Amino acid sequence: MNILELAQGVQVTLPQRYSQMTREEMEARVSEIKEHFGETLFIPGHHYQKDEVVIFSDATGDSLQLAQVAAQNKKAKYIVFCGVHFMAETADILTTDEQVVILPDMRAGCSMADMADIEQTERAWLKLQQLFGDTMLPLTYVNSTAAIKAFCGRNGGATVTSSNAKAMVEWAFTQKERIFFLPDQHLGRNTAYDLGIPLAHMAVWDPQTDTLEYEGNLADIKVILWKGHCSVHQNFTVHNIENIRKQHPDMRIIVHPECCREVVAASDDAGSTKYIIETIEKAPAGSKWAIGTEMNLVKRMIAQHPDKHIVSLNPYMCPCLTMNRIDLPHLLWALESLEKGEEVNIIKVDQTIAAEATLALNRMLARA
Repeated sequence: MNILELAQGVQVTLPQRYSQMTREEMEARVSEIKEHFGETLFIPGHHYQKDEVVIFSDATGDSLQLAQVAAQNKKAKYIVFCGVHFMAETADILTTDEQVVILPDMRAGCSMADMADIEQTERAWLKLQQLFGDTMLPLTYVNSTAAIKAFCGRNGGATVTSSNAKAMVEWAFTQKERIFFLPDQHLGRNTAYDLGIPLAHMAVWDPQTDTLEYEGNLADIKVILWKGHCSVHQNFTVHNIENIRKQHPDMRIIVHPECCREVVAASDDAGSTKYIIETIEKAPAGSKWAIGTEMNLVKRMIAQHPDKHIVSLNPYMCPCLTMNRIDLPHLLWALESLEKGEEVNIIKVDQTIAAEATLALNRMLARA
């Protein structure tokens, strides 16, 4: 690492020695470092993380929940976030200036969040205002960059989670005639549909072509969906459901609302990651489930509930590739760097962006 890289906290290639260590050696070192730092170190781990990382997490949960827990942990100087980039950004926004948020591998991004950058969004907003005037309120899924959250904050909008999306969309319609939903079209579409808004009143904004995809009278549009998606959940299909129905006719199918409308409609139930976990926990022994969400989590639920027959809705589904960037070697490398007094891979959100993003987060939290 050169002086500039060290000063900027930029990640370099993982040192070769980590590939030569056994899992047992790495686990022993992580445990040792955690004991050394004590309460000054906090490791949040997202539900989609690998087991080799989750076992060292001080808390597991979804992205916003973990950021809030980190913010409540005032004794922790270092927050080593085992998730993806936008999650670490939210943690930095909610924690104090004295706390340092670190992402073990800077390559751990989110394809959905990356589908909406701020330049595209600002350009879309101007064009949509030309069409609809001051009749829109922006909402963004928390699976978005800090800059997109800030955009919503300064334009009177808010963030949403998959758990509270319905409540937030209902609130948005008390403020404006239309909503502009970023960056996941499927969560936006499923939520609006569940609230009684016909599909015919929903349009899609394509940021690649800067065009509004809609056939009909523009005055009928109530929801404008950003053309983005989760690369994992979009890979669950109606064909997967048909296969389950054929092979296991007595099996219930539960999916995440980031799946497309057709998949959600064909399933027995749909809900947030928290909802899926709690539904399986409460299900009776012997019940059968096909789950349409990230594979690391599905495998963990299978292991945790041996009294139930659980399968992935798509047996050929891969785990989230960007989530899987965070592994035991990168976690150990980040921790050993801290042990040596080196703060690497620091996630620091610009103060202005953080302040505006906080507006969007607080509007949501006020209605939680």
